[in-house]
Amino acid sequence: MMSTNAESKTFEARHQMAFHALEDLVPEDHLLRKIDRHIDFSFIYGLVEDVYCSDNGRPSIDPVTLIKIPIIQYLFGIPSMRQTIQEIQVNVAYRWFLGLSLTDPVPHFSTFGKNYKRRFEGTSIAQQIFS
Repeated sequence: MMSTNAESKTFEARHQMAFHALEDLVPEDHLLRKIDRHIDFSFIYGLVEDVYCSDNGRPSIDPVTLIKIPIIQYLFGIPSMRQTIQEIQVNVAYRWFLGLSLTDPVPHFSTFGKNYKRRFEGTSIAQQIFS
């Protein structure tokens, strides 16, 4: 069966290779850009230094990422963490906000939950961050 012109065009579009900066793919007026312009999340590192070990074990999920993921979930009304992680995998703006490239792996939803629980449960860190 011979492919139609539309099928050929669709195939070409899906397999097109192009070079774009992730920065250029997120609209200037996107809500996450506005948040990023007004909030410097680096203060989180000082708040969590006691619950992270810098010289033992494998690298963990960045603490700023652990805070930004539920922000994405809340702001965009995503009903579950599993779905939030799936959305992050395919949404350029979410990846940009988290500082992930298009090829960086997104934390598995269970790894995210375990890290969140191990790091923040029984502490006032989350309250301090959002205060």
